[in-house]
Amino acid sequence: MKLEEIKKLDEKYYMNTFGARTSVAFEYGEGVFLFDLCGKRYMDLLGGIAVNVLGHGHPSLTAAICSQAKKVIHTSSLYYIEPQARLAQLLCDLSCADRVFFANSGAEANEGAIKLARAYWKKKGIPEKYEIITLKDSFHGRTMATLSATGQEKYQKKFHPINKGFKYAQRGDIDSLKDMISEQTCAVMLELIQGESGVYPLERSYLSKVKELCEENKLLLIFDEIQTGIGRTGTMFGYEQYGIEPDIFTLAKALGGGIPIGALLAKGDAAEAFEPGDHGSTFGGNHLATAAALCVLDTIITGDLLKNCRLTGAFALTELASIQKGIKEVRGMGLMIGIEFMDDIAVSVRNKLFEEGFIVGSVGTRIIRILPPLIITREQISGFIASLKKILGDVYGKSSTGS
Repeated sequence: MKLEEIKKLDEKYYMNTFGARTSVAFEYGEGVFLFDLCGKRYMDLLGGIAVNVLGHGHPSLTAAICSQAKKVIHTSSLYYIEPQARLAQLLCDLSCADRVFFANSGAEANEGAIKLARAYWKKKGIPEKYEIITLKDSFHGRTMATLSATGQEKYQKKFHPINKGFKYAQRGDIDSLKDMISEQTCAVMLELIQGESGVYPLERSYLSKVKELCEENKLLLIFDEIQTGIGRTGTMFGYEQYGIEPDIFTLAKALGGGIPIGALLAKGDAAEAFEPGDHGSTFGGNHLATAAALCVLDTIITGDLLKNCRLTGAFALTELASIQKGIKEVRGMGLMIGIEFMDDIAVSVRNKLFEEGFIVGSVGTRIIRILPPLIITREQISGFIASLKKILGDVYGKSSTGS
């Protein structure tokens, strides 16, 4: 089909949740590149919003998916599933977790984390503990519970009344969080790097104080690692960067390399809080999704992609920070990077980069973010930075960029 035909079908039959999309449809991908219906090549620096960690058409992942699909795709969790059991073991071996539950998305994984935290206290005979403190500007999903956990009114306003039991502390302000703790508080839930609001990593000292508060008040500590998990920051899990272990954490996005899968992980007593009938999922952890996830993890480990993420990410952060004018701040960790401009040019810069064959995301009017596949090379990053410098040079004058 031609692009205009696809757009007409979309506009007529698909619910208008995305508005006018970027005017392109991709036909296939190779590595870090996507190709549209006309054959034009784009470097994918957004990675399906932090999903495609192995890029596109990765031979190992493609082979694993095809091999599993030929055997069995889905049976439901009424029966034992070998790749599900193997993936649960591998994730526990790689992390601080003792048990895992598989879902289909990040929102579902976070929904499970909220339920698990409440179930933990119910099981201990303290049902009045149900409130969860999250942070302002956080994003935890679009289900009613995860939307309620999200500290952004713009996502909630059309769906009031939102669920009770959530409070929103100011990011980086430990007193703000401390003042919200009450007899009803059961957990604190945080993104280690707030992604959807513009890539804001939490300070190490702040997170240490949060951990201390949780221990002092006997609260569960939940990390939403939907974006930061599975190598994005340069370690398999973002919490490793901080040296602080959560009681509960969640994964999705990158875990399946493009196949939908989410995971809820917990350790100690928290891992034992669910009992039969408390939670479930028809599709969660099926043969195809868990086989894909096993391949993703194996490829990251054997391909030394964590090292590549650290080195290439550090190179990108250094080079971006060298741009003299137009950029207010460069933030991030590994290959999760936000670039904040001095002026309201993010959308126009994103569009100009797209015209030149680079896919990035924009947040508001001043921030673009990149979340490329972990296979990306320094040379490929250099090509993007050269184009960004050129665009900023056109906007601010040739003296606005560094060498």
